[in-house]
Amino acid sequence: MKPIRSRRARAMVVAVAAGALALTGCSDNGSGKAKDESKSKEDAAEQSKPVAYADAAGSTGPAKEVTGAKPGGTINVYMQSDLTHMDPGQIYVSDAGQFSNLIHRGLTDYQEDDKGNLTVVGDVATDSGTTTDGGKTWKYTLKDGIKDEDGHAITSADVRHSIERLYSKVIFDGPTFVQSWLSGSDYRKALPDGPYKGKHLPDSVLETPDAKTVIFKFDTPRPDLPQALAMAGYALVPEKDDTKEKYDKAPKALGPYKIAEYKSGKTLKLVKNDQWDPKTDSVRHQYADGFNFSLTIDGASQTKRLIADQGEARNAIQFTDSVDPAQIQDVVSAPDVNKRTIKGYQVYVWQMTFNLDRLKDKKIRDAITYALPNQALIQADGGKYGGELAGGLFAPTLPGYDDSYDPFGKKKTPNGNQAKAKELLKEAGFKEGTKITYAYSNSPRGQAQAVIIKDALEKIGFDVQSKEIDRASFYEQIGKLDNPYDLYMTGWGQDWSSPSTVVTPVYDGSLIADGGSNYSHVKDAKVDALIQEALKLQPEEAAKKWEEAHHRLVEEINPAAPVYYSKQIQLFGSNIGGARFSTNSSYIDINQVFVKQP
Repeated sequence: MKPIRSRRARAMVVAVAAGALALTGCSDNGSGKAKDESKSKEDAAEQSKPVAYADAAGSTGPAKEVTGAKPGGTINVYMQSDLTHMDPGQIYVSDAGQFSNLIHRGLTDYQEDDKGNLTVVGDVATDSGTTTDGGKTWKYTLKDGIKDEDGHAITSADVRHSIERLYSKVIFDGPTFVQSWLSGSDYRKALPDGPYKGKHLPDSVLETPDAKTVIFKFDTPRPDLPQALAMAGYALVPEKDDTKEKYDKAPKALGPYKIAEYKSGKTLKLVKNDQWDPKTDSVRHQYADGFNFSLTIDGASQTKRLIADQGEARNAIQFTDSVDPAQIQDVVSAPDVNKRTIKGYQVYVWQMTFNLDRLKDKKIRDAITYALPNQALIQADGGKYGGELAGGLFAPTLPGYDDSYDPFGKKKTPNGNQAKAKELLKEAGFKEGTKITYAYSNSPRGQAQAVIIKDALEKIGFDVQSKEIDRASFYEQIGKLDNPYDLYMTGWGQDWSSPSTVVTPVYDGSLIADGGSNYSHVKDAKVDALIQEALKLQPEEAAKKWEEAHHRLVEEINPAAPVYYSKQIQLFGSNIGGARFSTNSSYIDINQVFVKQP
């Protein structure tokens, strides 16, 4: 979902940052006297339950009331950098996906109950979608009363426009599932300029027979379309509001809030959208009068303010940042503070991604994988509250996860196997002092982990050139095919509960492109064939194909070294009500929060 590009997007793709980190103080995580409330793989398994699909009755608003909720008040949102994007078509990173819940709406969305169970509901559409031919054709009917913030009624033409604009080069950073399903992996050729020069996709692909009806037509069954359309990247952009590149800084709202003021990189103010009708929305609420985003507060400062719980911090939440790893023990060991946390197992896998255009020797890649001190990198992200050592590229939240899979023996050597690494480098004819360029995000976690990685790789003979990239543009920079970096830490999370949303977007060779998510540039004929075979099968039958592709990637190619599975711990102020962990977003459930005493 990137954020990693934790592009996760069930509501989004990728934990953009895990907060600040001081290396000193982290070694105590998990060894103090506080009760161990870090999440386990059993909790992760609970989060991999099947998703239900709702009919019209289940998609009708208003959303179920939150216990004790009151209207009024303003919620303060702490972030340490600007949003990656605000244009729906560009949204595939977790911070922007979380933000999307407040202002954007799509054809479908996820409704989440108190136990974290998810149901796909109709959002702008009357239901989650209907198909009579196994998923090759999907029909959606739009609800009455859906308007943008200026009062313009949303029609099927706006839905068509929202899909077709994704074909334009104006959009380069969002999901590509629906476009490629409709028009093939080289989908841009089907509509090079999007809808901006008056051309459209043929009715044989996307039909809008009247103002209320949208019909998707595929050449093969696409049973996951309702979940794909629930991604923030497929939220609607009204045709008359579309300002192309400029839309990313000033989008129009369909959701309960709209932008009142935005100072790039500094502040963002949301107020109520008076054109949003709760009767049309079974997911969202409009309890707070607004949200004030502060975009310059680092993770350490966020944590300190929320622990102190004074003044405006009482009405504040962490958005996609986490509790500062150096202060986790201060949080979990103080009952009055710990009760103001949400904790959960995220869908993300952090991995050291190799640029295969530059690091072509598998033995070199394997050597780096063995040398990586996975456990030290986890400690730099909050210890057991921040993550758990990864054996593969499939997270514990995926159905069929295999906890025994560990081909690089990381469970036995969690802080690296230097001897094995040097042995492989010798076999590869490695020259001592060879330069290698490591790119990392300038978040506190990224900076701390860069020190650990540099040290580990220099011990096996590399001359490490560390290159810091601004967090807000990190995935955009490493997403360039001609990027000058040898390796970079990335995160990926399933877009919905299927391995297809991990293997396909990240490792399909046909999707290598600027702005794509195949950050390693891996192109393997066998993996590509397995992807195509699996996509034609029902989930149960496809599982073996996905696992075969997974094993080939990890063991025979190694485009990305598994490092750790991500967990979440976030703080909120004492005057915030409704706070809970969201299975859907892997963060605080932004749809539920309210101000206790407005």
